[in-house]
Amino acid sequence: MSTPDISHISSEDYSLIYEPAEDSFLFLDALEKEINEIQEIRPQICLEIGSGSGIVSTFLAKEIRLQLLSIILFIIVCFLYIDRCTDINPRAVSITKTTGLKNGVSLEAVLTDLVDGLAERLKKKVDILLFNPPYVVTPSEEVGSSGIEASWAGGANGREVINRFLPLVPELLSNTGIFYMVVIKENNPDEIGSILSKSGLKMSTVLERRSGPEFLSVLKFMRES
Repeated sequence: MSTPDISHISSEDYSLIYEPAEDSFLFLDALEKEINEIQEIRPQICLEIGSGSGIVSTFLAKEIRLQLLSIILFIIVCFLYIDRCTDINPRAVSITKTTGLKNGVSLEAVLTDLVDGLAERLKKKVDILLFNPPYVVTPSEEVGSSGIEASWAGGANGREVINRFLPLVPELLSNTGIFYMVVIKENNPDEIGSILSKSGLKMSTVLERRSGPEFLSVLKFMRES
């Protein structure tokens, strides 16, 4: 599977949005590994939280567009096959749309915090939910900006944004929906799994990889049978 073309993104853009890095490419590898299972559930709504450059949603949309028609992101929203993405960073929203168009797919990006304004519409309807969150351990005061810092600043244990989103996951996922999320060891993945298990979601690990001082994992959550 080919990596989406992001040659349109300039160095100036990367001073304002997150540049695809090892975590991004691990996410792509995980989705490639999972593509058959993703296609088997015949997703109609996919949502990415925090789309950044749009590389992840574009990758997934390219791979399933022949069978479906839509996806959603941290900053974006689309319809039937819906590819939606959302982001709190205005430049990321704009670039996400452009990345999709450059690669022949249509992404609808929404400027919002997590899924504010979308949660009720999407309740129990999201088939594929994607999140590469701000997971880096930082001082709490760095969390909450609408600039590039929002792409990495995770606060205490790198979990402050993650913890805000976890209660929304069981409310968003459809009965056969799958949630994929990137984490590092410091985020305590087992505790995340324990939290979501109380809502009937089981956790597994799709891929793991060390990148410098970080040990990255892509976690997968599905409803218990």
